[in-house]
Amino acid sequence: MHHRKHAIQTVVITGASAGVGRATALEFARQGADIALLARDADALESAAQEVRELGVRALPIPVDVGDAKAVHRAAEQVEEELGPMDVWVNNAMLTVFSPLSKLTPEEYARVTEVTYLGQVYGTMAALRHMRPRDHGTIVQVGSALAYRSIPLQSAYCGAKHGVRGFTDSLRSELMHDRSRVHVTMVQMPALNTPQFDWAECHMPYAPQPVPPIFQPEVAARAIVWAARHRRRELYVGMPAIKAIIANKFFPGLLDRYLARTNYSAQQRKPLSSPPRMSNLWRPVPGLHSTHGSFDERAQGCSPALWGATHRTALVGAGLALGGLLWATLKKR
Repeated sequence: MHHRKHAIQTVVITGASAGVGRATALEFARQGADIALLARDADALESAAQEVRELGVRALPIPVDVGDAKAVHRAAEQVEEELGPMDVWVNNAMLTVFSPLSKLTPEEYARVTEVTYLGQVYGTMAALRHMRPRDHGTIVQVGSALAYRSIPLQSAYCGAKHGVRGFTDSLRSELMHDRSRVHVTMVQMPALNTPQFDWAECHMPYAPQPVPPIFQPEVAARAIVWAARHRRRELYVGMPAIKAIIANKFFPGLLDRYLARTNYSAQQRKPLSSPPRMSNLWRPVPGLHSTHGSFDERAQGCSPALWGATHRTALVGAGLALGGLLWATLKKR
C-alpha cells in the first residue's frame, strides 16, 4: 500500500469511466489517494476501478447519472461511509451533441445541459454538504476553453461550460463571504483525445473530431491533480486554450467570422463515408470506455504552457535573477 504522505486521501471523480476522468483517477491513485469513481456504465466503472486498485489504493465504483441530483447526493453519502471524508471532488462528467442548432431537438439540448451544467452544480452541492461543516476540501470544475470562446456546432456544450463558469464565480464569492476554507477552482481544457468523439451524438455529415492541436488525457489529469493541491483560482491548460481565451477578450467579432469559416470542417473527419455510430446521449455505449480516443497519432503527451502555468513562481524568480544579472553586467561595462 502507498504511504499517506499527502493531505489528499479521498477523491471523487464524475465521468470516471473513460477519458479525462479515468486518467485523473489513475493520476490521483499514483499519489496514494483512494478514489470514488462515478459514471453511468457499471461494467466500465469496474474496469476503471480495477486499474486504480492495481496502484495499491482503494476504489469505489458508483453507477450514477449526474443529471439526477438525488442520486449524486446518495453517492456522496456512500463515499463518506465507505472511503471516509472527501478531500477533493472533481466535476468532470459531460455530454455534447455535434450539430447546428437547426438540427437539435429541445430534448437533446436539455440532456446536454442537464449533465454538463447541472451535473456540475449537483456535484458541487453534494460535495459542499460534507465539506463546509469540516471547513476543508477542494472542488475542481473541469471546464474548457469553450467556457470563454464558443464555437459552432457545439452550442449546447459551450452554453453549459459558460454556465459552469458563471456558477463557479458566484459560488466562489459566497465562500469568501462566509470565510470558508473550501476551495473551488476551474481547469480550462484544450482539445483532448478522449472517446467522446467516437460516441457523442452527431448530426453532421462526418464523424466529429477535436480541433487540433490535440492533447492526451494525461495532460488534463496532471492539471486537475495540480489544481486540487494548489489554491489557484483558475488554470488554463495548453497554449491553444490560452490563445483562445485571450483572443476572445480582444477580438470576439473577428473570432466569430474566423470560426464560421473554419470550424465546420475542423470538427469533422474526412472519410468518404462514416460507419454507423452509437450515441451516449441517453445511455452509455458499451465497449468504448478507454482513457484514450482515436487520435493517439496526433495527440501531444505534454504541454510546455501547462508547465509554465504551474511553475510561475520559479519562472518569475528566474526572470528576476536574469534581469539582475544583465543589469549588473551592463552597469559594470
